[in-house]
Amino acid sequence: MGFYYYNYTYFLWMLPAILLTAFAQMKVQSTFRRYSRVHCLRGCTGAQAAETVAYYGGVRGLQIRRIGGSLTDNFDPRNNTISLSQDVYDSASISAVGVAAHEAGHSIQTAQGYLPNRIRTAIVPATQFASRLSFPLIFIGLILPVQYSFVVNLGILLFSIAVLFQLVTLPVEFNASARALRSLDETNLLTSDELNGARKVLSAAAMTYVAASFTALLQLVRLLMIASGRRSDDN
Repeated sequence: MGFYYYNYTYFLWMLPAILLTAFAQMKVQSTFRRYSRVHCLRGCTGAQAAETVAYYGGVRGLQIRRIGGSLTDNFDPRNNTISLSQDVYDSASISAVGVAAHEAGHSIQTAQGYLPNRIRTAIVPATQFASRLSFPLIFIGLILPVQYSFVVNLGILLFSIAVLFQLVTLPVEFNASARALRSLDETNLLTSDELNGARKVLSAAAMTYVAASFTALLQLVRLLMIASGRRSDDN
């Protein structure tokens, strides 16, 4: 009975999330490539945009560095560092400026104590712990007799923490993009047409977070249905 989690109904249940995730990935890649070929009129690189936007938002002591990979850009609040991929750091394209400004938006959130960002940071350790243990516990619980359903329930509880992290991430990401676009406009780093392109790049990137949250929620509902079904069998 435990292994029916793997049967074809699971894949049918998750199909909308799979399709949405695939679409979001294709959308962000295609949009980034499109606007990476359009250079900004003022010639501002991604690194310069990140520095300007962060400073405009009140961030001081920020470090900006190159990293490898593609679309691996991130902000680390532990050392106040923005890491930009090669395609972003040196590029003066609309895509590069938009992505770099988004990461600068995260640095501003940290500097200003943006509440959802503080919540997300606070639950990172619990999320890492829960992510490692949730599915092993669920799988073990499904193998065990029904009277050990508490093992499944514990795994689902831990997985719920990971789902919460995904949901809290949404306002953090949307807010970082909003801060970025507003700062790019107010500092005149981009023209109005270029700003519209940057908005499309960041909107496409935001879809990946929406897809991740939707996937996590569907998984949680599925797991709750499995747990409920086991309790019904026990009765």
